[in-house]
Amino acid sequence: MVQLGFTRYGKAEVRVVRIIRGAAPDGGDVIIDRNVSSAVSGDIGDAYYTGDNTNVLATDTQKNLVNVFAKRLGNVEPEEFATKLAQFLVTENEPLTRARVAIDQYGWTRIGTHTHSFARAGDYVRTTTVVHDQDAGTSVVSGLKDLIVLNTTNSEFWGFPRDAYTTLPETKDRILATQVEAQWRFRPGADLDWAGFDWGEAFETAKQVLLDTFAGTYSYALQQTLYAIGTKIIETVPAICEVRMALPNKHHFLVDLELFGETNDNEVFYAADRPYGLIEGIALADDAPDAGLAWT
Repeated sequence: MVQLGFTRYGKAEVRVVRIIRGAAPDGGDVIIDRNVSSAVSGDIGDAYYTGDNTNVLATDTQKNLVNVFAKRLGNVEPEEFATKLAQFLVTENEPLTRARVAIDQYGWTRIGTHTHSFARAGDYVRTTTVVHDQDAGTSVVSGLKDLIVLNTTNSEFWGFPRDAYTTLPETKDRILATQVEAQWRFRPGADLDWAGFDWGEAFETAKQVLLDTFAGTYSYALQQTLYAIGTKIIETVPAICEVRMALPNKHHFLVDLELFGETNDNEVFYAADRPYGLIEGIALADDAPDAGLAWT
């Protein structure tokens, strides 16, 4: 006999743009641009076994709820949006016991002094994932992705094992560049007053710590930089208990200019897009509670 394992279903990538008219301090507009994905679980086995949709909340309904919540909630942080939507999906639909809402938020900046004109800010994407379970409670994970950072110096890489297959030279001065994907887990709701918590300030602080630590760490390995960033975020934002990062090494190789009668004193590089080293790791506070559903 074949048993049905864990299942969930939902509506992926609902792109919703909310304009908050006149909400800026000077009377200009505010743009909230999000890509929202929802998924639900619960007593839905019959839909898989027999195609009985009695307990199935249509994915189109989930799409409609995203748009309705965008109207109702207005200018709220993505963590609050995701939490309220996830809780609604579970509490208002009895067969469902768990909801997961993931949000990518895209930035926009005003063009000069114009109150209604914007340019897309493409330096990173803000991310949020909330899982709400009727028994286990709510887990919140925030972060960012597609943030490209680079140090022109203050990075070395040497002392690694060498064998017949090793061709990489050691270096005491290299470019260190990466495209950051970082997520940080907040302590459970029982340990955090979410009702009055400033999600925006927590995000901005963590992001600035990430940037400052990357810039201020003399790096002997990208692994060392990863751990330094995670440690500093946890130390600076007490509400955060865990940081997970994926850092692809954006290799920059020195170009050989001798054929053209030129010297290259660590000035001209070829930026390779692949293959690349991928460094991943987790920084965890000593008293971090069990992750539970946070990363599912």
